[in-house]
Amino acid sequence: MTLSSPTNNAAAFGLYGLPPADLAEVPAGAIQFSPLMPGSMALEAQGEGSLAGMIVSAPPGTLERRYTLALTLKALAPGARLVVLAPKDKGGSRLRRELEGFGCVVEETARRHHRICTVARPQALGGLDTALVEGAQRLVPDIGLQSQPGVFSWDRVDRGSALLVEHLPNLAGRGADLGCGIGVLSRAILASPAVSQLALVDIDRRALEATRINVTDARVTRIWADLRQPPGDLKGLDFVVMNPPFHDGGAEDKALGQAFVRRAAELLKARGICWLVANRHLPYEAVLAPLFKTVTMRVETGAYKVYEAQK
Repeated sequence: MTLSSPTNNAAAFGLYGLPPADLAEVPAGAIQFSPLMPGSMALEAQGEGSLAGMIVSAPPGTLERRYTLALTLKALAPGARLVVLAPKDKGGSRLRRELEGFGCVVEETARRHHRICTVARPQALGGLDTALVEGAQRLVPDIGLQSQPGVFSWDRVDRGSALLVEHLPNLAGRGADLGCGIGVLSRAILASPAVSQLALVDIDRRALEATRINVTDARVTRIWADLRQPPGDLKGLDFVVMNPPFHDGGAEDKALGQAFVRRAAELLKARGICWLVANRHLPYEAVLAPLFKTVTMRVETGAYKVYEAQK
């Protein structure tokens, strides 16, 4: 995973996420900083006072959102214009109070169930340090792993992943952990000495950064990618392990998990094995059946199903 270099041109304009086009007009050439968009720049590395303006599609989680706003205000030059927006029920109703807490004078409007806040970055800011500490990557004692607010299941081991770890066999050869998160499944996979290579693939830069501490193994490579697109040269794998996501932008999206299943089939060689865990209500059987020679449900609980599928 390679991060782009920070920009220190005071004329540069920043963008975080993809706001609805009819709610915020993004200037041409805006620099993307969302950690969920592969190839974007890291806002943490952006020089203080180096941006002339920014539009932020604010994340829904409080710690993640305040962290993002604090980083943004640090990166903006004094007097620079900042537009922050979010759905009212996903943090939008809190934006004004949070920005005022940082010392901003806020102009707020409402459109299409969004709150839109516009500020000029003040000379003096307050409260940034607390927000930056609370939203930063850190060791989470309850799980003993490095993580960060905003990452999937950031402060607990997902129950589906825990179930898959419990039933995962010793794997061998070259494989991938698709949607690896902070590396819970990867650590279990690498317990097998017969694994020769493991690609950790995730759309979230922060999750991959956490795996640099959680998964310290020379057999590992990391790929920052959206698996709805082919992940580079990865192919001909002996196995794939995954807990596919089924939410996109906070809304349930069954097609996202189904896309993971199709991508797994593409990456596997003939007779390659896919192990996956899914919530019971998700209709993966119909997607698995035409792509794999055999599909076996290995475990079923009241909440989850674990499948082994051979290509």
